[in-house]
Amino acid sequence: MYPNVDCYPAGTTVNWLNSVYKILITPEETNGLLGMFSAISKPRTGPPRHVHLNEDEIIHIVAGEVQFWLEGESFVRRSGDTVFIPRGKEHGFFILSETPARFITCLTPGGFESFFAAAAQRGLQIPQHRTEIDALASGYGSRFTGPPVAPAA
Repeated sequence: MYPNVDCYPAGTTVNWLNSVYKILITPEETNGLLGMFSAISKPRTGPPRHVHLNEDEIIHIVAGEVQFWLEGESFVRRSGDTVFIPRGKEHGFFILSETPARFITCLTPGGFESFFAAAAQRGLQIPQHRTEIDALASGYGSRFTGPPVAPAA
C-alpha cells in the first residue's frame, strides 16, 4: 500500500486509454497482502513498457491472445494461461487477438491497482500527459521505461 496516493474501493470501474479496469480486491481487505483487478483491453493495443518496483504481478488471461515482453524475451499466451512477472522486471504486452482480451491481475503486495482509477480521474492521456503520468506512477511504485510492445513480425 502506498501512503500519499489515492486508494479506490473494490467495485471501482474506470475506462482509461484502451482498457476498462475494475478493482476486485483492495489491500485494505487483505491487510496489504494483495490487490486484484480485472481488465478488458481493446485489440491491437498495449501499455508502454514499465516496471513495478514493489509488486509481483500475476496475470491470468480469461480471453484473447497476448504477446508479452519480459526483460527482452517475447512470448505469446492465450485464454486460460497465467503469467508471473517478478517485481523489478521491465515488461509490457500487446493484444494480438482481433477481439478484446480479458484479464484478471493480482498484485502482491497490493496498492498499484488504484493507479488506473487515479489516472482516469485526472483525465491523463499518453503521450500528451507523459510527465504527469510518470509522476503519478512513481507514487504507486512504478515507472514507465519505453514505448508499447510492438507485435512480433
